[in-house]
Amino acid sequence: MREENFTINDLEKLTGIKAHTIRIWEKRYGLLFPQRTTTNIRYYTSNDLKKLLNISILNKNGVKISRIAELKETEISERVIEYTTRSSDVEDQIQALIMAMFHLNQQKFEKLLIVSYINRGFENTYSEIIVPLLLKIGFLWQAGTISIAQEHFATNIIKSKIIVAIESIIASHNEKSKKFLLFLPEGEQHEISLLFAYYLLKKKNQQVTYLGSSVPLYCLKENNTFHQVDILVISFTSALLLPRMKEYLNEIATHFVDQSIVILGLQIELLYNDLPNNVSVINTVEDFYKFIVV
Repeated sequence: MREENFTINDLEKLTGIKAHTIRIWEKRYGLLFPQRTTTNIRYYTSNDLKKLLNISILNKNGVKISRIAELKETEISERVIEYTTRSSDVEDQIQALIMAMFHLNQQKFEKLLIVSYINRGFENTYSEIIVPLLLKIGFLWQAGTISIAQEHFATNIIKSKIIVAIESIIASHNEKSKKFLLFLPEGEQHEISLLFAYYLLKKKNQQVTYLGSSVPLYCLKENNTFHQVDILVISFTSALLLPRMKEYLNEIATHFVDQSIVILGLQIELLYNDLPNNVSVINTVEDFYKFIVV
């Protein structure tokens, strides 16, 4: 993992603490000590980010900054574990999950998810905790702050929890049930949003064929069985640039002209314009529920 520099605006985005407040904490309490590049530009390290995440949790839970400044880093970490284990605050839990990911602490990561399931339910945990968590993980990955191991650690735990939820549902198909085909385009490996769609569909007693990640388009074209489905569900997270995504959608929409195609994923905000008539973009759990015909 390479060490990446952060600006104060990066810290604000990741921790929710205003840049002005961070500067005050630096000057008044010496909580952070930013370094400078050869061109005299201030920057922060991954350790600064981790420390500030912990500080923000304690501060939001009523611990004064003057008191935090007196604590050793080990004491800060111990307090954070104590607070986040019992906290129901969304941002606290997201930041605690990030810290557990940093340290590859599986017991803590899973316990935080379980606490959220109990307090919010599985679906609200997904929309309120997991989705914003994945966005922050994506930012940290792009910045080089986390390693492949850390990213895989978090996403695989989340995937396993969704799979368990899927397997716990006993679907009851009826004459109103539609046939859905779920898959990721070739090169796409991030299954979490697609798995959650599988969960919602199964809960609503729909028939689902799940192909998983990186499915070549020619395989779909060659298998006539796939033309028997009613709706295709595809997720875009990282693999294709916008021109290629639109080219892909035009191609698959032409081949499956009698089917509806639903697009999910972290890149869908790029896809609202100039889409084929049989392609729909859905970006919330509520909208996906509305789309499903019971």
